[in-house]
Parts: sequence; structure tokens; C-alpha cells
Amino acid sequence: MPEKGRILSKPRIFFGLTLILFSAVMALSFISYLMNWKADQSQAGTMLDKTIKSSNIFGKIGDWLGNIFIFESIGIASFIIAFLFLVVGTLILKKKIFKPWKTIGHSLFFICWLPIFMGALTKGQGVLGGVYGYQIMDYLNSIIGAVGLWTVLAASILLYFILEFNLRPSSIKSKLDKINENTIGKVKSMMPDSNDDFEADEELKEEAEEDTVSRVTVSDVSNHSPNTPINTVREPEPVSVPKGFPEVPVSTDIETITTPNHTSFEAEPREVSQPVSLNISSKPIVPVSSPEEAFDIRPSAPSPAVTNTPAQDNIKFNVEVAPMIDVLDDSEKQSQELVEKHGLYDHKLDLAKFQMPPVELLKDYGSEEISINKEELEENKNKIVGLLKNFNVGIAEIKATIGPTVTLYEIVPEAGIRVAAIKKLQDDIALNLSALGIRIIAPMPGKGTIGIEVPRKNPTMVSMRSVIASQKFQNTDMDLPVVFGKTISNEVFMADLSKMPHLLMAGATGQGKSVGINAILTSLLYKKHPSELKFVMVDPKKVELSLYSKIERHYLAKLPDAEEAIITDTNKVINTLNSLCVEMDTRYDLLKNAFCKNLKEYNKKFAERKLNPENGHRYLPYIVLVVDEFADLIMTAGKEVELPIARLAQLARAVGIHLIVATQRPSVNVITGMIKANFPARAAFRVISSVDSRTILDSPGADQLIGKGDMLYFNGNEILRLQCAFVDTPEVERLAEFIGEQKGYASAFLLPEYVSEDSTSTVGAFDPNEKDALFEEAARIIVSTQQGSTSMLQRQLKLGYNRAGRIMDQLEASGIVGGFNGAKAREVIISDLHSLEQFLEDLRN
Repeated sequence: MPEKGRILSKPRIFFGLTLILFSAVMALSFISYLMNWKADQSQAGTMLDKTIKSSNIFGKIGDWLGNIFIFESIGIASFIIAFLFLVVGTLILKKKIFKPWKTIGHSLFFICWLPIFMGALTKGQGVLGGVYGYQIMDYLNSIIGAVGLWTVLAASILLYFILEFNLRPSSIKSKLDKINENTIGKVKSMMPDSNDDFEADEELKEEAEEDTVSRVTVSDVSNHSPNTPINTVREPEPVSVPKGFPEVPVSTDIETITTPNHTSFEAEPREVSQPVSLNISSKPIVPVSSPEEAFDIRPSAPSPAVTNTPAQDNIKFNVEVAPMIDVLDDSEKQSQELVEKHGLYDHKLDLAKFQMPPVELLKDYGSEEISINKEELEENKNKIVGLLKNFNVGIAEIKATIGPTVTLYEIVPEAGIRVAAIKKLQDDIALNLSALGIRIIAPMPGKGTIGIEVPRKNPTMVSMRSVIASQKFQNTDMDLPVVFGKTISNEVFMADLSKMPHLLMAGATGQGKSVGINAILTSLLYKKHPSELKFVMVDPKKVELSLYSKIERHYLAKLPDAEEAIITDTNKVINTLNSLCVEMDTRYDLLKNAFCKNLKEYNKKFAERKLNPENGHRYLPYIVLVVDEFADLIMTAGKEVELPIARLAQLARAVGIHLIVATQRPSVNVITGMIKANFPARAAFRVISSVDSRTILDSPGADQLIGKGDMLYFNGNEILRLQCAFVDTPEVERLAEFIGEQKGYASAFLLPEYVSEDSTSTVGAFDPNEKDALFEEAARIIVSTQQGSTSMLQRQLKLGYNRAGRIMDQLEASGIVGGFNGAKAREVIISDLHSLEQFLEDLRN
């Protein structure tokens, strides 16, 4: 019988520990999901896709648990589910830590009401309330309104506390009576037990009242040390007072008198007194014979006494302010002497005659004043009001703001109208107005209105010349000013690239993405001197950025062995990005040695000649990396491109290296969570679906744009709708020719040379023990296709260029393929797979 009981306990222990472990897994998965739910939301349905990685600590299982319980169910109340698993596990193990039925009752209450409360608190934004909380909140809100909803929630919380803590009026009164009884009992216990104690207390009071004013002289006080209080009460007795000193009265209040070390008795007499703190013990009072025994008198911290001597009134007191003396070390003195002798360092001195491009190089498209079509405004206003009225949505006020491309109608709904009811009518409003690109902003940030953006029938062009010539751009003090275009209110919109600090752009083909890049580059060329700014351009399309090759000796940067400054070969991008990482590390070392936090402080110190060029210090220009088609780089090089891009995005801001990355396919495998986290500034042109819009902006809206430069700009706080400035190809050509015809540097700005680990290895004797893990598979692909191509290995094995090149070198060293043959593929020496297998078998042996 005991053996049977022991066998039965093993399943109980197993199931109990399993439930406790599962509750811990659920809780940790939920915590990780709440921290990264935006980035991992699109990965919930990709359980079997190995290429997509999750940031949850329990991987895709954790994402699945968080999506099922938190997002699609009850929000943060899912933690109670994990807690219930813990309770059941402890019950199975017969550990009575919790009261089961009471715990289950409390848990069910919070599971029902906590999602509704969080849904009402967040208004359906985020995942704290879950789908259940939002739906119930929305249903109750539509029936009883917002006030009724919060009344129900408050009533449920109040009822819970009444039932849990027994807060009925009768119970509260009984608890108060019990507290009063305990207090009275304590007081009585502290009172004396005999009438003699009370008589002694009365005698003590009478003695204190009959005690007359004692006379104490200053000479009595002077005999004590400065910090020694006089804490005795003496009976009145005649004392002798020095001549010229009045008697100092001592009140019945017990005082402590202190004097400083050097008290002159020739000073004018004054009353010196100091209050004391009386520490009366809580012990029962016992009969005493004198007041000294009745009180424990401890003086408070004495304050220094002030005495005035007659001599002090005749002393001359002169105040002199010492002049400010700058204490400079040798290096600062030397830098000041150099500045006085040679002036501040001028980084523009090498190209002192360089002229900034004039505005006349850009095409003038005539007047860009917005024409107001009152008939169109009135027609759209009547359609909007009529449609909302058909759906029982009343409007108290409506206002129109006319922009270059769209008109913003701001409406103020009547009291009691839900915002969600208007947002659901987006498609109906677009159908009624017969317009594309309807976008509803509900509510508008910082305003108590709801915005409806309606495209204009006759939009106004925003030319690059108009924004460059604006006073806002000409008088800006930004470090890297970038002018995008104009807002809905027809104001020039600018941003500082050094504050962004990196920009991610996305948009479908033909929607204005390349024009937006040209607008950014044009605004920088119009504002920065060649010594202050350098570009690293990557153009996989080979035609978009080729116009800027004429300014190579002025504004472009390249590797020392590169023939062209504009990189069009994706295989050379990896070395360039790694070279930028080397430049970043070098700049950080310079900033560390100069005790500077950013590039602006460093260049200021260098201009003030506080940094010695013999120690490697130099003037550092800003470097802007421009990538026109990032998706193509990810497809061809993969992680070898993503890792240096992510490293630059994380660290390069402080040393003046900034990134502008553009792609036309904003999918999650191109714009990964690591990249999105380090690109707070994003510009979205029109995309195909709302999924792409959420990928780039974390919110819908980019799929509702009308194209032709219509864009949304997200700066990390709010989304702004802009009309991008238009700059045509001939304008860019004229700008590049104007700069290229002027005197430039001897060559482009040279980036540090990057020597990869693979480039150090040469093709020599083949060592079978050092062959790549994919060596045999690559050999079979090469022999079966009879094509010795490195790019084919990249595609077939999904490798980066460096690893594929290393495998090709090993194939050449082993004798499977021939040597490098220029643009042609390598010769395959082994003709069939059977011969290859024999060859590989010999290598293994």
C-alpha cells in the first residue's frame, strides 16, 4: 500500500511542476510581448518561416502566446491566467499557499472587468485591453455613453472593495468603537495607580507657580563652556552683579543659556536666552522632591550668541572686489596666442573662392499662389455634412484649410458623438466625394477637432525654387537643413538631418521617392560648403544618382581603390559600409581625446586651435550615406549589409555620419526591427497596401495618398502630410555642372581603407581541414551547372559576397574550377558529378 501511494505521487509532482513552469513561461512571454509587440505583431502568423526571427525571449511560441492571450483576448488580464496556472499547480502539489475558491473568485472578477477598464482608459489604443476589452467597452459606450461607462466601472470597483474589505456602515462603526476602546485603555495604563502620585503632581505644579523670577548675572553664564547648557533650576538667592550690568530676569520657563568662548564683559548688557526642548518621558509619574527630578531637560542645539562691543561701531569696514583672473593652462594660453596671431582656423580656405549655387539654376514655374475655388469647397462641405447626417452624426462646426494638394476639413462633432463612428465612414466619404486619398485624422493632435483630408481637383505644384528661395530656408541656423516641401497650411517644412538623425524613405515605383531624394540632396548642396559635407552614394539602379558624379571632387567620398565615387556594384557596398564603420570608430577616438561629446563641439575646438593636428586631429566634415534601393542590397548581400547599417544607425549620429535609406518594398524582411528602431524619422510616399504603411510608419495612411510627391512624414511624435518639392532632372544637371566647373579638391574625400578578413587569404595550397562547411554543396552546384560563377553561389546558397568568394577560392585551389577570367565565368575542370564524388572522396581521405 505505501508503494502504491509513492507511485501515485510522481504524476502529481510532475503535473504540478509542469503547470508552475508553464505559468512562468506564460508570464515571461507576456512581458516580452508587451515590450516588443509592435515589431513582432506581423510575425504572429509566421510560425514555420525560419527566415523571420522573433525578438521574444521564447521565440515565436512567446509571440503566439502573447498574440492569442493579450492582443486577441483580454489584454494585460492574461497575467491572471498565468497566475491561475500557478495556483492549480500548487494545489496539485498540496501546497496551500492560496485559498483556492477565494483566489478563483477574485481572478474571475479581474478577468471580466480589467480589460474593459483598460480599454476605456486607452480608448482602444495599444494592446492593454485586448480585443475583448475594446469590443465590450465600445458596446457599452454606444449604449450608455462615456459617462455611463465610467459610472459602471466605478460602481464595480466600489462594490468589490465593499465586499472584500467589509465596508458596510455597521462594520465601520464597530471598528471605530474598537479603536477608541483600545486608545482609552492605553491612556489609562499610563496613568498613576495611587492618589499619592496625583498629589505629588499637584505639589509640583504649585512649586512651579510659586517660583519667583530668579536673578542670574552674566558672570554666572561666562563660567560655562560654549556648548554646555545651564539646565538646573536654582532657588532665588542674592547674587552680586558687576557694576554697570542690569539684572537679567529668568522666567519660570526653563531656559538654556550659552555664550561664545570670547565674551567681553565690557559690552553692553543684553538678555541672552535660548529655548530648550523638553523631553518628557512616557513613564508613569512618580513622586519627586524637586522639579529637577521631575523633568528630563535637554536643550536644543545652541545657536551662537551675538555680542556688540563699543569698539565695533568705530571700526572702518572697507569692501574690495578682487578682479576676475582667468587661470589658463599652457595649452589654452598657446591656443589663444595662435588665435591672436593667425585667427580662427578657416576650413573653407582650401576652396576659398567656391561660390554657393544661385537660386536661378532652378526652374521658375511661375506663381504658386493657391487659388480658392469656393464652389468646390462649398460642394465638398455639403457632401460631408449630408453624409454624416445620414449616419446620425451631427456637426457643430466645420472649417477648411486649403493646401497645395489637399484641403483639410476640420469638423467639431456634436456632444455625444463617438470618434470611432466617424472613422468608420472613411470609405463612405471617399465614395460620396468621388475622390482618392481620403484620410481621416481622428482626433487631430493638439486640437479638439476631427480632420478629413480631401484632395483638390486642381492641385498646385510646389517647386524646389520656391522653397529654396524662402526666407525660412535662407535664414535657418540648422546644421544640416533639409527642406521637404510644404504642409497642408502652405508653409515651408524643414527638418534638421543632424537631429533626425537618420531618415528612412519608402514608396512604390513612380510615386516621387527618387524626386524626394533629389530634393534632400539639393537643399544640402545649397546650404553647405564642400569642406563641411561629404556624400557616400549607393545607387543599385545605376541611373538615379549618376547625375552627381560631376561633383566628385567637391562633395563625394569613396574608398582609396575605387574607380567611381558613386557605388553601383552591390558587391562593393559591403567594403564601403565597413569603411564607414572604421571612420566612425576613428572619429570617436578623436572625440574622446578632445573631451568632446559631438562633432559640433569638436570642430569648434579645432577652429579655436585648441587641438593639435600633430596628434591626428583634423576638421571633420559631415558624412551622409545615401542608399537609393535598400531592398536590392538586402537580397544580394543580406546580413553583411544589414549589420554595418544597423551599427552606423546606432552609433554614428554623434560623429556626424547620417543615413538616408530608401526602398520601394517596405516589407518586414527588408525593414527589420533593428533598422526601424534606429530610424525614428521616416518619410512615406504612396504605397500599395496598408500593411506596407504600417511597416514604414507603424500606422495606416500611406496607402491613402494620391502620389506625385504626396507624402507622410513621421518624426517620432506625429505624422504630417506634406507635398514634396519637385526638382526635375535638368535642374539637378545644371546644379551639378555649376559646382563641378569650379575648382575642387585633388580627389574625392578618401574613406579609410577596409581590409576584410577574407581578402587577406590568398589562393594557394588547399587544406581540406580548413574548407568551408558548404564546400561540397557548392562544388556539386558548380559541376552540375558547369558555370563557375560567384554570384550564382550567392543566389543558390543565399550567401554574402565575401563567403561565396572564399568558397570559390577554395574550389580554385582544390582544382575544381579554373582561375579568374575577368567578366566571364570561371572554367569548370571536373566535367560530371561522378568524377566529382570520387574527387571529394579522395579529399576526405
